[in-house]
Amino acid sequence: MNRTILADKATRLYLVLGGLFVANALVAEMIGVKLFQLEDALGMERADFTLLGQPHLSFVLSVGVLPWPIVFIMTDVINDYYGVRGVRFLTMLTASLIAFAFFVLWCAIHMPPADFWTTSSVEQGVPDMQAAFVGIFGQGMNIIVGSLTAFIVGQLVDAFSFRAIKRMTGDRRIWLRATGSTLVSQLIDSVVVTYVAFWVFKGWSFALCTALVLTAYAYKLVVAVLSTPLVYLVHAAVERYLGTERAAALRAAAVRQRDAP
Repeated sequence: MNRTILADKATRLYLVLGGLFVANALVAEMIGVKLFQLEDALGMERADFTLLGQPHLSFVLSVGVLPWPIVFIMTDVINDYYGVRGVRFLTMLTASLIAFAFFVLWCAIHMPPADFWTTSSVEQGVPDMQAAFVGIFGQGMNIIVGSLTAFIVGQLVDAFSFRAIKRMTGDRRIWLRATGSTLVSQLIDSVVVTYVAFWVFKGWSFALCTALVLTAYAYKLVVAVLSTPLVYLVHAAVERYLGTERAAALRAAAVRQRDAP
């Protein structure tokens, strides 16, 4: 039985795509506490603009956005061959694993540190390792709740909008369903994570949160468009691996899926 399951190419493909999906989403959540200046990373002069009355804005982003293009691509490819159910299962599994990871980190933070470990990195410029550990891994509950909520909502919106576009266009225009669904879902993701984490929990002004949403979404929009050729490359690799007939059968079955589990 097990040998038969693992010998099936479609099953192995789902495991590989799902593994990349889960791993990149989990890594993005873990590293998301660090912020970086996009203009500095690109060697450009920092932007300084006013939006919705909020002055001196620029493109300060979480490094968690770096692995997300891979999650976008995996979402679209899985949706294409395994349907909404395939994406929904991985979304809920990933959200559960992220919640579990945060729980484990919470336990790790509250374990009493060894005295020598606390000062073990003074020479490297870290006077208190426990404080550094808490600062890096002890993300606030507002970020955790906002991030998980945005992830679940954004992924489900992506799955359903992808399928809606695919039903209208068939197997044609991969760029339209991949990029279009990502643009819709990432707008939802940006809105949910920002408003839940900072407007609801932190009491930041609605105007500031809206300005941050628009800034983050502008970056995600550009990345989604630039990632489109990668979607075609992954599709080509999947078609070669599965074979034309098996790939076509999976795509047809994905379109016929109903919403009910």
